[in-house]
Amino acid sequence: FGDSSNLCLFCSFKTIISYIDEQFERYLHDESGLNRRHIIDNRVHCCFYFISPFGHGLKPLDVEFMKAIHNKVNIVPVIAKADTLSLKERERLKKRILDEIEEHGIKIYHLPDAESDEDEDFKEQTRLLKASIPFCVVGSNQLIEAKGKKVRGRLYPWGVVEVENPEHNDFLKLRTMLITHMQDLQEVTQDLHYENFRSERLKRGSRLKIEDEEVNKDQILLEKEAEVR
Repeated sequence: FGDSSNLCLFCSFKTIISYIDEQFERYLHDESGLNRRHIIDNRVHCCFYFISPFGHGLKPLDVEFMKAIHNKVNIVPVIAKADTLSLKERERLKKRILDEIEEHGIKIYHLPDAESDEDEDFKEQTRLLKASIPFCVVGSNQLIEAKGKKVRGRLYPWGVVEVENPEHNDFLKLRTMLITHMQDLQEVTQDLHYENFRSERLKRGSRLKIEDEEVNKDQILLEKEAEVR
């Protein structure tokens, strides 16, 4: 959530960005080695960014943080604690967040359209998943009894909110998206985010090499001048 103080947020920015970059750096190191067949891929392929349901959209800190990482990782926006909102409030908040994401130029993960040769069920599933972003979810580790069966959810005086009930929240859709689009998430990481990192890293390495060569040349000239004296 983007509710922390600026100092705490800066620390979080630095820690998370450093972790993402470290995984890219490790992969680049392994990819440049002799044994490339057994590279362990620890790169971050997806980031669920949780947005508070209590505001009227994105906070300035949400915008700042997502813009800090959107060129490094696939961002999937998620509205937490969906049980605090009515169905109409959820739809209004989703629209507001999407409008603000576009307004601020934030790059989130976009699910690809289903191929024309896919079956109709998959096409419909993809359409529903795309329409559900940002996903509005409820979380609970508690098993409670509802309609004669044990379910994971939250018990309120007015009834039960089930985590895995698509009529109550988007948790199942979020899980389905992650399972069905894992390969695409990995491909976007490889072809876009990692390639951007690798190109920038190689450019930076080239600049450092040129600077070192210039320093060495200057050092040699100084040594020769000293010898002449």
